[in-house]
Amino acid sequence: MTSSTQQPFKRTERRLAGKDQPTTDSVTSERMGRVRQQGTTPELQVRQALTGLGLRYTTHNRDLPGSPDLANRSRRWAVFVHGCYWHRHKGCDKATTPKTNAEFWVTKFEFNRARDMRAQRALRRLGFKVLVIWECEAADSAGLRRRLKPW
Repeated sequence: MTSSTQQPFKRTERRLAGKDQPTTDSVTSERMGRVRQQGTTPELQVRQALTGLGLRYTTHNRDLPGSPDLANRSRRWAVFVHGCYWHRHKGCDKATTPKTNAEFWVTKFEFNRARDMRAQRALRRLGFKVLVIWECEAADSAGLRRRLKPW
């Protein structure tokens, strides 16, 4: 097992951390470094459901506000597949707050939620319908298909 000496976060948003750079142990740092942003299991489940319903989409949407995970520009819809932990799904058991550096994480999560809302508003202003699928919702394939079917 790796030693648990404290080290600074590898990448920290300075505006959230302030002067005091948060620290973490190497085990936690390695675990958090493995968290992916694209191609996650929930995203793949949503993609499979959309494809099964005959809906076409693109996956690399950096040119759209908030970089939605999936979008169809001609039909003007965008889907965000949010992790319950990172985007704070209310009432979900996965939306926990770490006890170490709790103040930093609460600020980080609030910033994430505000950024998500700004991106959704910007997409709606461009005429897109926006749907947010939560990580825990993607696990239920039948419920996911029912939720996506109207699209």
